[in-house]
Amino acid sequence: MSKEGYTTRNALRPEVDLIVSWANREGWNPGIHDAEAFYGTDPNGFFLGVLDGKPVASISAVAYDSAFGFLGFYIVEPSLRGQGLGTEVWNAGMKHLGERNIGLDSVLSQQKLYERLGFRPYYSSVRHQGAGTGQKSKTPGIKSLSDVSIEDLLAYDDRFFPVPRHAFTNLWIRQPGAVALASMDGGRLAGYGLLRLCHTGYKIGPLFADDADVADSLFGALCGHAPAGAPVFLDTPAVNPAALDLARRHSMNPVFETVRMYTRGDPHQPMDQIYGVTSFELG
Repeated sequence: MSKEGYTTRNALRPEVDLIVSWANREGWNPGIHDAEAFYGTDPNGFFLGVLDGKPVASISAVAYDSAFGFLGFYIVEPSLRGQGLGTEVWNAGMKHLGERNIGLDSVLSQQKLYERLGFRPYYSSVRHQGAGTGQKSKTPGIKSLSDVSIEDLLAYDDRFFPVPRHAFTNLWIRQPGAVALASMDGGRLAGYGLLRLCHTGYKIGPLFADDADVADSLFGALCGHAPAGAPVFLDTPAVNPAALDLARRHSMNPVFETVRMYTRGDPHQPMDQIYGVTSFELG
């Protein structure tokens, strides 16, 4: 049973910064500027549990369109866990997403819980940690993503997500301080990736590429924009052996693992071309 004086409501934009800070406290290491892109994707998709006027629980339930949504930021104040507070924000998020196919990335310890709630596991992702090189260099075929037409970028990104996510992508690639690079094959986009500043170090995500050579070139170029020795993280789908090989080649070590789960089946993305997941919070 929930506590007296406990209510759930939509989170306001400044409160998403609070939620992101909670995620950092949990050790998830979100990006410094993630909140703007996350909230802008679905301003109605963030929920708070409020006890006596104080936010103590959260969930994001972002509806990308009428067919697909993604859950993240399911957090309860540690001292208040086990009292039903999380269930209430969970129910609010699930109500918002309705009959959509819903995805989430579960930590391993919570997988069975989500299975009981109707989610089914499809693949694991491994967070690898490496280091920046601080060596910016001209790599043949690699250029700034801003030099690519937004139409070409969005069409390419559409291949790698269950549904088009144009609002999100437009915001994601323009976040402050991020470095977004494209790999070109002649005049054709063959891959792209983004490096962003996180609470600890940097993350590369997404990293989408037509093949392993393109992925390697993009990864190396992105690492060159991180200071030498700074932590760099890459979340690799374990079902893509080439992504795991990339991490090993660059002396990255596994530090964390999640399980991608869906309620209404696998959306059948081209996993052999996904070398880095965009984010565990929004898919």
